[in-house]
Amino acid sequence: MPIYLDYNATAPMRPEVRDLVIRVMEGVGNGSSVHAYGRAARKYIEDARAQVADLCVATPEQVTFTSGATESINTVLHHFRGKRILVSSIEHPAVLQSAPDSEQIPVTTNGVIDLNALEALLKAEPTALVCVMLVNSETGVIQPVAEAAQLAHDHGALLFVDAVQAAGRINISLNKLGADYMALSAHKMAGPQGVGALITKSGLETPRFMLGGGQEKNCRAGTHNTAGIAGMGLAAQIAKDSITHYDETITKMRDDMEEKIRALTNGIKIYGDHMPRVGNTSNIGLHGVPAQTQMMALDLDGIAVSSGSACSSGSFKPSHVLTAMGADESEAKSALRISMGWNTTQHDIDTFLNSYTKIIKRTQA
Repeated sequence: MPIYLDYNATAPMRPEVRDLVIRVMEGVGNGSSVHAYGRAARKYIEDARAQVADLCVATPEQVTFTSGATESINTVLHHFRGKRILVSSIEHPAVLQSAPDSEQIPVTTNGVIDLNALEALLKAEPTALVCVMLVNSETGVIQPVAEAAQLAHDHGALLFVDAVQAAGRINISLNKLGADYMALSAHKMAGPQGVGALITKSGLETPRFMLGGGQEKNCRAGTHNTAGIAGMGLAAQIAKDSITHYDETITKMRDDMEEKIRALTNGIKIYGDHMPRVGNTSNIGLHGVPAQTQMMALDLDGIAVSSGSACSSGSFKPSHVLTAMGADESEAKSALRISMGWNTTQHDIDTFLNSYTKIIKRTQA
């Protein structure tokens, strides 16, 4: 039976979410229509809006549905084009490439943004927007977003937060974080692919990016992906209810796994392990063994892991996250990301450990 340990790339859809998506797809109706079919579709959309709002302690009016976090990110950053933008050096490529002229906020060797450096950048000249992710997708390190928000606001800037990897793993509150904009993705929390949301602070105008019809309060044109949105809503509800499971079960499996891996050889480095992390993620460097070699060996044993952000892992370039943390090219190319989720079992981890042990023995023979 194949073993999937790449939840940070995409999480398997929960059965109850899949059932809802299929049920909605079997119906018909455009949420913009006023007849009964349209009203039925609209109810799915608005129910989901309330569920997504509840996940991040917002109101339904603050939620705008998109095709995914990448669109949400592009929507906000396009709105600030031509203005000074600061982004952390470990942001997802969707942020880094959407703001090519931005200035980067460095991180420490532990993978946490340098707040002193951020303050210095903010003092240097007026800034319109600061971008800091809540949880890094490669290391799982939780970023000090609330502190960054305070600094940004003190200097007249707004804060954008990529919260994709945080949903269902830690509690999220738009207001407590001090975020002005927040991006979410359905498929990272066991919902369907191709749907996401942009959450906007109350009182701020939601940027317009997709033009056409009047959907989403005239903020995001295009016929609603009703089935996907409904699935995202249910996934968000389950994700919020599952945080305790991550704290009590997933984190223990991860910590036990890391302890056993450390005991195998002295050539192991676990990135970000001294900082608060979400409980499902482990980024493990095996000195001198390229991640590509490790991944191929694990894949032959039916185990799926990755070497970094899924959107760029196929290139096998050094991880920009790890290099920002001070890793050299060889180190950055030798790290694997293991990410667990709702369907991960102890048997999965034990099987991975057996395969990983074989890799170490072969490479050190």
